[in-house]
Amino acid sequence: MKAHYQDPAQIRRRRIEAGLTQEALAKQAKVSKAHISMIERGAAGASAPLLSRLAEALRCESADLMPPPGIPARATA
Repeated sequence: MKAHYQDPAQIRRRRIEAGLTQEALAKQAKVSKAHISMIERGAAGASAPLLSRLAEALRCESADLMPPPGIPARATA
């Protein structure tokens, strides 16, 4: 499995807290629902521009979608 830098659990948690479906988040971030699903499962990564669009849609900073310092992203999935 390829290492990814975002935290899949944080993205999913923030999406749910924002009241968004995967489909709604995908539309706002201009990607497919399948890509959002794969990101949330840790099966795909998000490029820096996509991470920025996700953060904008989730009304947070890109850094909020990253794992806590010292914890590898895969450990949080």
